[in-house]
Amino acid sequence: MSPRFRHVGQFCLIATTGLLAVLIADEVHNTGTDRGWKQHDIHRPKPPVVEASGGTSSSSIPKDAVVLVDGKSLDAWQSKSGGPAGWKVADGVMEVTPGAGAIQTKGKFGDIQLHVEWASPNPTNGTGQDRGNSGIFLMGKYEIQVLDSYRAETYADGQAGAIYGQYPPLFNASRRPGEWQTYDIAFRRPRFDKAGKLIDPARVTLIHNGILVQNNESLLGLTYWLKWSPYEAHEDAAPIELQDHGHPVKFRNMWLRNLPERPAPSAKDLKRPEAVAMSEHDLDRFLGQYVLGTKENAPKVTVTRGRTHLLMKFPFLPQPLVIEPVSPLVFALPQTDGEFRFQEDSQGRVTGATFRIGDGERSLMKLPR
Repeated sequence: MSPRFRHVGQFCLIATTGLLAVLIADEVHNTGTDRGWKQHDIHRPKPPVVEASGGTSSSSIPKDAVVLVDGKSLDAWQSKSGGPAGWKVADGVMEVTPGAGAIQTKGKFGDIQLHVEWASPNPTNGTGQDRGNSGIFLMGKYEIQVLDSYRAETYADGQAGAIYGQYPPLFNASRRPGEWQTYDIAFRRPRFDKAGKLIDPARVTLIHNGILVQNNESLLGLTYWLKWSPYEAHEDAAPIELQDHGHPVKFRNMWLRNLPERPAPSAKDLKRPEAVAMSEHDLDRFLGQYVLGTKENAPKVTVTRGRTHLLMKFPFLPQPLVIEPVSPLVFALPQTDGEFRFQEDSQGRVTGATFRIGDGERSLMKLPR
């Protein structure tokens, strides 16, 4: 049995205008794609279908969204102690009631896509952190700062769009006081092992008013004022909290979508065809040039030999594909759901091959030597 090859040819097929284009990246040193799936694996679960919103405006809500602020009621919210939420709702807007305290969602959430529209008070009152201040606490622990930062001075990791106390926004995209602003947040919760040890930190991407201001940042721990706090193991889902910082900040059109885990492959999905040993003499009969398809001026593929495998060189690619034998006439790609099935005539001469990748299939015709 031949050893596994560490060099993995990554490739995909794209059919355009009836022609096949094969794109192969340089061979890389890895052990497969995300979570062990074979590249282009036809058995890999397809993503769920989502009915998108009916338009492109910020007020459009995806059909599978959980609506948190509809401007009609506080049904999705409660106080931190579990009692009624003490904020105001009128004219499609939810507003902080200074002194009423923070509110949190009744539902618990982990990985989410979150859309928030907010507006700081106008006219302004105060300076620095005492100016249109609130906050969105993801899982009640990781704060995205809400602040009037339009032509205002404060510390960088505390202005609008900051991951509070950790990462300033890449840009100040703030609008004037009183104008509606949007946050679109992608949040991936932290992962802990069974013993409570952190194995993957939380991550945040934030788009503020259409500007990317947090680019998949890895959070350092919990967000606090005046101190840094390391991670503490917690449950996989927790409420979202909105802060009462003593300013009548307004919120509207707040919704989220729960984000699923990517499905992991089963033991059957992970199984690779076993390579078989073939002599150099046996491999030599496959060598030569092959025409890919039947179109005029179709590309020619050159097959050469390694010590225990074949190399398929396409003319428009810098590196050849490594394929290894799994039977006398079938060669598989080590980490990709693809194979070459060679054909032979009655005299045992190789005449061509069928090239399958995922759910696509093309023919190769061997040219006379």
